[in-house]
Amino acid sequence: MIRHIVRTAGFSGLLAALLLTLLQALWVAPLILEGETYETPAAQHEHADAAGAEHEHEHAEAWEPENGWQRVLSTAGGNLVVAVGFALMLVALYTLRAPGRNAQGLLWGLGGFAVFCLAPNLGLPPELPGTQAADLALRQTWWIGTAASTAAGLALLVFGRGMLLKALGLAIVLVPHLIGAPQPEQHASLAPEALEQQFVIASLVTNAVFWLALGLISTWLFRRARG
Repeated sequence: MIRHIVRTAGFSGLLAALLLTLLQALWVAPLILEGETYETPAAQHEHADAAGAEHEHEHAEAWEPENGWQRVLSTAGGNLVVAVGFALMLVALYTLRAPGRNAQGLLWGLGGFAVFCLAPNLGLPPELPGTQAADLALRQTWWIGTAASTAAGLALLVFGRGMLLKALGLAIVLVPHLIGAPQPEQHASLAPEALEQQFVIASLVTNAVFWLALGLISTWLFRRARG
């Protein structure tokens, strides 16, 4: 059984990661590169005023993937690790509640999208380079709490029996948003607002396609392996 789960998750994650990388290269990455054009001059000016020559040299020595194949490969590697992890989670859930038909994989994918993308992004939308944000630790804590409560709430809404459990599930989903995501003292961004909106839409759509593909592929492979 474990071998079956790992093989299904590995193939599903690989295919979904390749699709996500392609979509990001065609749509998301160009928006990030455009956003960096607004960030770089200001960042260099601030850096020159605040740091000495030695610090500037150390900063220049720090490696980061260059635009082109290095950035694509780096993105693909990260996507693969994340996609396989998510696929392992989905396939493990299939062993507890096996999908009756391949189309149900789309519902599992929508659930994953809601938990790990849509719900957290309602409070902490994707940000272009140069966007002022709240403390990282606070944002990470809120993100994890939102994903966990969304997963628990959706489970009660979908699988809970009785209106009381479903009402509890809805309340659990809403709690993080009633608390509110951590926000910076002052919202500021170097990139134009129109570019930010394009980036948010692109990120949401590409992640939605990724999750739908991951759910559909993993369900098909899981049911095919079971005969």
